[in-house]
Amino acid sequence: MSTSTLAGSRADADRRPRRPPPSKGVIAALVVAAAFTVWAGREIGFTLRDLAENFANGWVVIQQFLSPNWSFIFRVWDAWVETIAIAVISTCVGVIVGLVFAFMASRVTNRSGPGYRVMKLVLSVIRSLPDIAYVLIFVALVGIGSLAGILALIMFNIGIAAKLTAETIDAVDQGPLEAADAAGSGTFSRGRWAVLPQIMPNYLSYCLYIFELNIRASVIIGIAGGGGIGQVIDVQFSRFAYENVAAITVAIFVIVLVIDQLSQYLRRRFV
Repeated sequence: MSTSTLAGSRADADRRPRRPPPSKGVIAALVVAAAFTVWAGREIGFTLRDLAENFANGWVVIQQFLSPNWSFIFRVWDAWVETIAIAVISTCVGVIVGLVFAFMASRVTNRSGPGYRVMKLVLSVIRSLPDIAYVLIFVALVGIGSLAGILALIMFNIGIAAKLTAETIDAVDQGPLEAADAAGSGTFSRGRWAVLPQIMPNYLSYCLYIFELNIRASVIIGIAGGGGIGQVIDVQFSRFAYENVAAITVAIFVIVLVIDQLSQYLRRRFV
């Protein structure tokens, strides 16, 4: 490369505009975020001193976790079956009811303005509570057991399925809808023949996704009294049987991984 070429490259580099410095707004936002973080830590008394002081006691627990009692997995087979049953039943009921609510929560399929707004409000209320809150409510209503877990997950599933499906309905192709209107179709026929075939692939994908969520959530709600393997985990924790909890945790990881891979295969195969 000649000297003139190098000189020209340096001149071009000198003529390039310099990167502007961070704006004052960005700097102020970072300072505020840092100050808020420090304030939050002080409010809750956050410190790592307890971690250092209790590390010896915690290491005993970690050693138990590192020595799982594999035989315990098969001793609670009924709880595993109950967990899967809770996930299957709640998924089937939740996605069906959610599909109906989705049609009522979309302007494409619900021509009633007041009805549309009421359904949107109902779904917002349903989604405002997490699954753990629902299980606490139903445990108080029907007692500890799988029924409370099923009812809690159904409510949780309705909110997810209705929201995702309603947004899919809002984005459907208008051509079949116009054809159905021109043929004089009613609201039900219009939704059945012009909307449902378009959203079915995405809807099936949502069903599989919700089933995956239910497998994970059924463990959490079981700890709160919803039955299944989560209830077994709660009992083993209270007995300080951490080797049993470790075995169940590994089994849950494997089950969720298998279901996730199966769900991906079904999506590729059928959706």
